[in-house]
Amino acid sequence: MTVGTPAVFLDRDGVINRRRLDHVKSWAEFEFLPGSLEALAELRRNGLRVVVITNQSVVGRGFLTQDDLTAIHCQMTSLIEAAGGAIDRIYVCTHIPSANCSCRKPATELFLRAGRELDIKLQGSIMIGDSKSDVEAAHAIGSIAILVSENGDATSESIPVARDLAQAVSLIPELQRKLEASRC
Repeated sequence: MTVGTPAVFLDRDGVINRRRLDHVKSWAEFEFLPGSLEALAELRRNGLRVVVITNQSVVGRGFLTQDDLTAIHCQMTSLIEAAGGAIDRIYVCTHIPSANCSCRKPATELFLRAGRELDIKLQGSIMIGDSKSDVEAAHAIGSIAILVSENGDATSESIPVARDLAQAVSLIPELQRKLEASRC
């Protein structure tokens, strides 16, 4: 028996906010990407659960404290809610890449924890991310991956590609229909 309902998992940097080469280290450096607030509101209007799963080695590297990261996320979720969106929860890996932990994407521990804690059915969920590790994590848990690429014209036979979060959200209904049809 499968429990839970599917969710939309989102990476943070490069999907919700602008990715910085020097990392987002303060709220002043956080910049929502165009259309991301509206896309998050659309997810809520469609009744979809949203969970952010993000690698934030900036903490493990000592550029930001856990409290500072929490403050950034509180500001982010406050503005998302003010725009009509909602984030069910944010799961963060703060380890540096060389730590080889079980929570840094493409590892799946944070997805598994979200599944248990939030009663999410991982198979059939959707992961929207901007990196290979996001796609690998999605496939490892049996969910659908949508890759966000700024140029939006990258092609893949097996992975839908969108130029931004808004376009990725617009792809969800068709992907859900295809998934349902494949179960028959």
